[in-house]
Amino acid sequence: MLGTFQQSSLRIEVDASEQALRQSLTDSVKLQQWLSPLRLDRGLTEQLQPGVTFTTWVGPISIHQVVEQVETNCLRLLLSKGIDGFHEWYWGDGWVQSRLEGISLLPLNLGQTASLLRLRQFLLQSR
Repeated sequence: MLGTFQQSSLRIEVDASEQALRQSLTDSVKLQQWLSPLRLDRGLTEQLQPGVTFTTWVGPISIHQVVEQVETNCLRLLLSKGIDGFHEWYWGDGWVQSRLEGISLLPLNLGQTASLLRLRQFLLQSR
């Protein structure tokens, strides 16, 4: 894999319950809504669960993802192709945290920040 090793952990406050955050991160329909303009595979299972694989695209760059773990307040994805690494999500009432590590040519911190802000906006509009 070409690129540099990058790591980033971000945590933000969101006006949402733990349940709303879980649904937004593990329900494929909601995930597609707030991840836009990123594209996800068509035919993705309704709920993310261990073993589910899917691909997202950032323009022409594909990122293959495998769901490794889904818990009450945690989601862990293994990444390959455009990013070789992992992405962990943790959440609770009023907050969400994202931890991303991998080798990539993409600016991971910038994409991670944009994703968290899109998630926050989606949750505000969903109220």
